[in-house]
Amino acid sequence: MTGTPRYWPLVLAATAILLVTMGIRQSLGLYVQPLAADTGLGIVAISFALAVGQLVWGAVQPAFGAWADQRGPARVLVVGGLLLFAGMALAPVLASGWGLVLTLGLLSAAGAGAGSFSVLIGATAAATPAHKRSFAAGVINAGGSAGQFVFAPVTQAIIGAFGWMAAMWTMAVAALATLPLARALRGKRASAAPAAGVATPLQQDDGLRAQLRVAARDRSYWCLHIGFFTCGFHIAFLVTHLPTEIALCGLSDTVSATALALIGLCNIGGSLAVGWLGQRYRMKSLLALMYASRALLVGLYLVSPPTPLTFYLFAAGLGATWLATVPPTAGIIGKLFGPRYLATLFGFTLLSHQVGGFFGAWLGGLAIAHLGDYTWMWYADIVLALLAAAFNLPIRESPPRPFPQEQPA
Repeated sequence: MTGTPRYWPLVLAATAILLVTMGIRQSLGLYVQPLAADTGLGIVAISFALAVGQLVWGAVQPAFGAWADQRGPARVLVVGGLLLFAGMALAPVLASGWGLVLTLGLLSAAGAGAGSFSVLIGATAAATPAHKRSFAAGVINAGGSAGQFVFAPVTQAIIGAFGWMAAMWTMAVAALATLPLARALRGKRASAAPAAGVATPLQQDDGLRAQLRVAARDRSYWCLHIGFFTCGFHIAFLVTHLPTEIALCGLSDTVSATALALIGLCNIGGSLAVGWLGQRYRMKSLLALMYASRALLVGLYLVSPPTPLTFYLFAAGLGATWLATVPPTAGIIGKLFGPRYLATLFGFTLLSHQVGGFFGAWLGGLAIAHLGDYTWMWYADIVLALLAAAFNLPIRESPPRPFPQEQPA
């Protein structure tokens, strides 16, 4: 093939959409302190609304993934963009406990979920050669990290200059940028063909229900779910409560925004690196290594002085694996079952991720309200990360095959 491979325009459009949806979603922790100060809502109520958002973001993934698998992703992405716009625009108007559950917990979370990993990676899988899917997923994933790098400091700057309401309305307008980008993915659906060189239980399109039955009996698929539960707990706890942890140490909001931006910046490199490594090494080994590294990083943080440099180094280390677990997880599912129903199957895995996310965000709020700090949350994070590493080791995965020569289009 000469020139730009035909799948790259799709990958870049998906990357841009994820940049917006994840950038908005991963910056919500910056609103916790201003919301609490301005509305009188307790941190438990705000944390609960964001925890519901974590759960909803995961719960909609299988449904939106199945819709995209059956009808194509463009409609899903347009609906998601409108829901994200509505949630962010209405949140300042409905700034009560249940109002935040409706706007941030339901509307915006569902909208961000429609424009997230399962739909976007599934939308590009059919057009991407099997041996390039891991790297393509890494590029899309890097878009989410770039969004966090861009949106976190911008959000904090708007909050500081004009208040949290103006920041939310600005993010609502930004969500509309996903609508024209959805056109590039119009009509793209995965084929029924399995990945090259991979034996799958379904060698033809026997339907979504048949594929789900096969996946439900697969031990490796469930091991991925267990690992992703821990990943969700870890990320949701940090993205929701890291700004409060930094404030407890007597540091400024600028340190919080910079730390979140550093996580996103470093995960761009981490996502691309893991996507590339997934073409050459067993992806289950990469996952186990990343989960174990998180336990080590949290342990090092707990014995370090609470200075801005500590948080910056901690954020940079976390960023290297932050969302870099997505490409190998999606890659293993593609290896096991092929690309046809990847959006749906990966959507269920993301649901387990967000069940963990619900507990990470909610329990963090309970910890700070009743215990005064996050010490026991950090300990729980270490234990869960080590368990996730252990559960990824027995996953069934053949070693990467030598790259076939691409045929001319």
